[in-house]
Amino acid sequence: MIRSELLQSLAADNPDLRPEEIEQVVDIFFDEITERLAEGGRVELRGFGTFSTRERDARVGRNPRTGDPVDVPAKRVPYFKPGKEMRERLNSD
Repeated sequence: MIRSELLQSLAADNPDLRPEEIEQVVDIFFDEITERLAEGGRVELRGFGTFSTRERDARVGRNPRTGDPVDVPAKRVPYFKPGKEMRERLNSD
């Protein structure tokens, strides 16, 4: 699902809201998650999962085209761990 499909689905489920209001809610939701992760925090949505960040050490990588070594700096990357309810729904047959 892409963002526009999410907005359409929410609009179909909430006909009393204007499309601009739905877009504003979605923007605020994702902005808050991003802001919290940028601060080094985590976001837990019960039944869905937890967003957090992980540290990656600096390393020497390879340019895939030339094979030359490339220094890759240390960085933080986003991480998502699905919640128990999500895992159960994904694995139910």
